[in-house]
Amino acid sequence: MTAQPDFPAMEQVEKADKEQLARWYRFLLRTTDEQRKTLRRVAQRFKEMGGMTPESSKKIGHAAR
Repeated sequence: MTAQPDFPAMEQVEKADKEQLARWYRFLLRTTDEQRKTLRRVAQRFKEMGGMTPESSKKIGHAAR
């Protein structure tokens, strides 16, 4: 199980590598308008870097259900 990560600042999103973007993309929960805006940028950057692959999915794991 992977814990809910802290919500990143937009500056962190812009500097993040693909693995970090994948973690945020999979595990962040959106609650505020600002967080939704940040997560849209996470998704955009992550997709620009090729999105989720079987390898990156295995590396970051899944949330417990």
